[in-house]
Amino acid sequence: MVLPAFDARHGLAQRKIAAQNCAMMRIRTFHRRDAAACQRVFLRAVHLGTAPHYTAAERAAWAGEDVASDVWEARLSRQWTFVAKGLRGVEGFLTLGRDGHIDFLYVLPEQRRSGLAGQLYCAAVACAQRAGLRQLDTQASHLARRFFEKRDWQVTARQSVIRNGVALTNFRMEKRL
Repeated sequence: MVLPAFDARHGLAQRKIAAQNCAMMRIRTFHRRDAAACQRVFLRAVHLGTAPHYTAAERAAWAGEDVASDVWEARLSRQWTFVAKGLRGVEGFLTLGRDGHIDFLYVLPEQRRSGLAGQLYCAAVACAQRAGLRQLDTQASHLARRFFEKRDWQVTARQSVIRNGVALTNFRMEKRL
C-alpha cells in the first residue's frame, strides 16, 4: 500500500483545517465495516506521523502491511472501540480492553493537534468509568507518551519490545480514575 504524503512544512495550515473538520467529527462505536479504514489510519499514523521518533525500519516492524483485514476486525471487535468519523471517513480510533488497557489510539497525521485524539480519549474514559474500572494502562510510543502525560498519566517503565525482529522503545503508563 502506498501512503499519501503528509507535508509537515504546511503543518499549521493543515492543523487549522483539521481543527475545523474535527468540530464536524462524530465519535461512535466501531462497526465491523470500519476495520479496513481503521487499519489505514493505523498505517498512516505509524508510517507518517511517528517518523520524527522512529526509524523507517522501526516503523516497518511496528506496522507491517501483512495483517489480514479479518484479523484486524477480530482484534477491534474484542474491545470497546471508538471511531472518529468525519467528512473524509474514519480519521481516528481508540480501543479500550475490558481490563482498562488502551491498545490503540491513532489519528491521521493531518488530525494531530486538532483535538481529535482527546475526543476519542474522553469517550474511552467515560466508558471505563461507566464500567467501574479504577485504572487505565497503555504502552505508549514516544509520540503518545506526551499525549498521556498531559492527561496526568504516569510512566511506570521504559521498555524495549521486539516486533518482527526489531527493538522498539515504548513506555508503560497508567492512570487511576
